[in-house]
Amino acid sequence: MKNDVNKSNAKVYVFPIVLLIIMWVILFLPAGSINFWQAWILWAGFSLITFFIAVYFTKKNPEFLARRSKTKEKETAKTPAFFKLYFVGFILPGIDFRFNWSKELVWVVILSNLIFFAAYIFIFFVFKKNTYASTVIQVENKQKIITTFPYSIVRHPMYSGMVIMSIFMPLALGSYFSLIPMLFIIPIIVFRIKGEEKTLLKELEGYKNYCLKTPYKLIPLIW
Repeated sequence: MKNDVNKSNAKVYVFPIVLLIIMWVILFLPAGSINFWQAWILWAGFSLITFFIAVYFTKKNPEFLARRSKTKEKETAKTPAFFKLYFVGFILPGIDFRFNWSKELVWVVILSNLIFFAAYIFIFFVFKKNTYASTVIQVENKQKIITTFPYSIVRHPMYSGMVIMSIFMPLALGSYFSLIPMLFIIPIIVFRIKGEEKTLLKELEGYKNYCLKTPYKLIPLIW
């Protein structure tokens, strides 16, 4: 674990920089212009929050970064390839801007950005609450069930935040067309949760009772 932590600390600034460069290219290259003002707002805000999260956990909980850096897992839920159309939603906003398909409203762009950033900050607080949150489906030694807010509302609040971010990202970029592929995030997350819950029920003590107390997985009062 110590080696994992050291590696994570070394990459803590490199990974966000690479991620943000890739994100910038995905947003602006299809647009064919740097005058894509909607993208500047979203990219700048996302960059600030991303670096804050990286710096915070580097100082407060480097072990968390080690978990987030893992990519291999023992068990995954297979997602139909068709749902990968979701990724088209990242490219369409720039194309939409270039050809002016959507007649966006400024207030919709601003409100959607605020919701997008709020969802990202919410995910940060989920990370603070549950430092066992990982990019892979696994159960760590000494891992305990979190039952306080937001885990008292839904069992997978991080995924709830991801869904909100994905749905409002197209609107924040002024593209209504890209909302269509972005909606595939919902079935993708559903398949992910099914695989994760299978592992948690098998390996995490007390998870079955937690499910009975907190029946909703992703969306309160719905599922």
